[in-house]
Amino acid sequence: MARIAFILLCHKDPEAIIDQARQLTRAGDYIAIHFDARGGKEAFEAIRAGLKDNPNVAYATKRIKCGWGEWSLVEATLYAIEAAEAAFPRATHFYMLSGDCMPIKSAEYIHDYLDREDVDVIESFDFFESDWIKTGIKEERLIYRHWFNERTHKWLFYQSFWMQRRLGLKREIPEDLQIMIGSQWWCLRRRTIEWILDFTRSRKDVMKFFRTTWIPDETFFQTLVRHLVPENEIRARTLTFLMFTDYGMPVVFYNDHYDLLLSQDYLFARKISPDAKELKKRLGDLFAATGMEFQISNEGRSLFTFLTGRGRDGRRFAQRFWETESTLGRDRELLMIVCKKWHVAKRLVSQIKEHCDIPCLEYLFNEQNTYLPDLGGIEKSLEKRTRHRRAWVRMLFDYFDADRMVVCLDPQGIDLIRDFYADRSGTRILEIDCEFTDDYLSGHAKRTGLAGDQTPEEALRRLLPTIRADINHESDRIRDAEFDNYERISQSRTPEENARPLARFLGISEDAALEIVSMHYLFSD
Repeated sequence: MARIAFILLCHKDPEAIIDQARQLTRAGDYIAIHFDARGGKEAFEAIRAGLKDNPNVAYATKRIKCGWGEWSLVEATLYAIEAAEAAFPRATHFYMLSGDCMPIKSAEYIHDYLDREDVDVIESFDFFESDWIKTGIKEERLIYRHWFNERTHKWLFYQSFWMQRRLGLKREIPEDLQIMIGSQWWCLRRRTIEWILDFTRSRKDVMKFFRTTWIPDETFFQTLVRHLVPENEIRARTLTFLMFTDYGMPVVFYNDHYDLLLSQDYLFARKISPDAKELKKRLGDLFAATGMEFQISNEGRSLFTFLTGRGRDGRRFAQRFWETESTLGRDRELLMIVCKKWHVAKRLVSQIKEHCDIPCLEYLFNEQNTYLPDLGGIEKSLEKRTRHRRAWVRMLFDYFDADRMVVCLDPQGIDLIRDFYADRSGTRILEIDCEFTDDYLSGHAKRTGLAGDQTPEEALRRLLPTIRADINHESDRIRDAEFDNYERISQSRTPEENARPLARFLGISEDAALEIVSMHYLFSD
């Protein structure tokens, strides 16, 4: 059976560290602690005193001062690994943790999980080919030497960086290494740990190289594991659940996140709030429990995005020049059908195609695989379609050689609607008002990733009012905007009542509109 040696890097809150170590060793596992030398001798002695009777606790062979982005984080990890490897010969796996991490599965479940496959689990993606780095310097992390910390000595960091660049002081990457990148929260087998320790002792050139790279905790172990371990024995993921906000800050979990955390396909979670005392206690008890079953729905990231996005208005960035200066054309008319139930709008569009000589496109800003003509590649990406929306729609007008065109939009895209209304072209909008049953909303939650097949019914019922309110809010925003040439048809109205606004929207007779809108299954789910 798997026995885990946890590698814990921490720097504060001795009492919380003592509790964390006690919890993690309750089921027979081990822990090796590196307590940052910046944390002070008194705090470290308090940890040792609190855990003095626990034989499953060891301490890093050396304590050093750690800094974000520095080699010191890797060095501290290696000191803790050395201690764990020597002190715990029965440990089969080594799992990297911080003081903010807590288990979100039972020890029994975690051991069974690790026993299923003889593999290492570590995010490990090609440094140059992957898009793992979203912002900031990239190859410069490696080809220049970094002696200063960007956060604490910003001026020295960038002066050193620019001087090396001006003088052309690039350095070569060790030629036998493929540099990889990924999360520092990994789980490695004992054999892999032993290979890494042997490698650090024999390859002084590699150690010298990584000592002056920037943020090496995202590259060092990731690179060495790929170098030493066959690819089929690596799972390129992390077993620690963590999320970041759109401002690049870690999402913090609180007492009311217990059910959400347990349903994720991960073994641990980071970051747990220091104030979430109840959550910590429940997760600690969970770790020691036996016979637990977990329903994995894995909707955490999409649910977080949905809930935090509610109520936001406006854009984070200003419009680009191609958005503000491009126009659809003064003599053209864009007809927008707005509907939350995409299949209803698509049915209406199919009827419009049959009865009117107007090009119709379905959810071109929402649906990646909707049918679109080949326009040189811009149509292949939702992000490009949205970013270049006016230029993109003008190209569609040109392609169809038309002065009028129908497009479908999701009501959440009110910024798109406003932008098109600001254009010099003519613009009309038809909103389709639908009814939403609980069954439909449940299906919507699953289709959009807010819930999964294994999401408990109680959790889903609590979510439905929020989804319903959000849909109503989207519709209210459109009506409150008081757009010109706004029309609305509704599921609660008769075909005759719906024909009049549809006729005005399309500029056709009411009889023709009645023929379009009379399909008996238009609003059915």
